[in-house]
Amino acid sequence: MTANADKRTALLASPAEAAQAAEAMLREAYDFVPVEEAEQIVALGGDGFLLQTLHEMLDRQRLLPIFGMNRGTVGFLMNEWRLDGLAERLDRARAFQVAPLRMEAETVGGERVSHPAINEVSLLRETRQTAWVEVSVNGRVVLPQLICDGVLVATPAGSTAYNLSAQGPILPLGSNLVALTPISPFRPRRWRGALIPDELSVLLRVLDPVKRPVSAVADQLEVREVATVRVSVDRSLALTLLFDAEHALDERITMEQFTA
Repeated sequence: MTANADKRTALLASPAEAAQAAEAMLREAYDFVPVEEAEQIVALGGDGFLLQTLHEMLDRQRLLPIFGMNRGTVGFLMNEWRLDGLAERLDRARAFQVAPLRMEAETVGGERVSHPAINEVSLLRETRQTAWVEVSVNGRVVLPQLICDGVLVATPAGSTAYNLSAQGPILPLGSNLVALTPISPFRPRRWRGALIPDELSVLLRVLDPVKRPVSAVADQLEVREVATVRVSVDRSLALTLLFDAEHALDERITMEQFTA
C-alpha cells in the first residue's frame, strides 16, 4: 500500500540508529517514491533533521509538505512515532504554514550573504569582549547601544528553541510577531526584549566590529565578522508542516507556556 492514497510520499531518515530502524520498518509496510517524484515527505529524526530537510527543500525551491515523526531527542516539531495507521494519519493531518526569516548580512570585508532561517537569526560575540549592537526597527533606531553576548530574532515556530533558553517569549502560531531577544544583556540592564510585528524589518549594526567581532547565524549557517544584519520575514517561502489532528503545533506551543 502507499502511505497516502491520494499523494505520492517520500521517506527520509536521519543517520541516527533509531531513525534508521524506523525507516526499515516503514519501508516494509508501505510503498514510497523518490523525493523527486513526491508530493509530500515523511521525515524520521529530531528537530534538527527536520530543519535540515526544510532547508534542503528551500535550496531546491521545491516546497513539499513534511510530516515528521520523532526518532530523535526533544522532537518538538515532530509527531509521535508509530508504525501503524500512517495513511490515515496523513489523510487527517492538519497543515501549518511557516514563513522563514531572511537574513541579509554584510561582513566587515564587504561580503554579502543572504540565507533563510526557520527558527531564528542570532548574533553572537566571537571573543571574550561583549558585543555592542545598535538595534533599528523599520529604519528607526530603538536601541542606540545594546551591550550583550548576543541578540536574536525568532519566529513563532522557533520561539521554543534558542529563544526560550535565552528567556525570550513563546509566540503562538498566527500571532504575526517575531521575538527580539537579547542574550545575556549587560546594558540596558532591564531590557529583556521586544515583540515586533512580522511585517517590519530589524537591522542589527555592530558598533565596533573589529575590536568586538560578532558572528551571525541563520539556523545552522554561520557568517563570521559581520558589520550589519537585516532580518525580515520572507513570505515568498512558505513552508508546510503536517501534524496529527489531535496534537498540532499551535496547541503544543500554547501548552508550552504552562510548562514549569
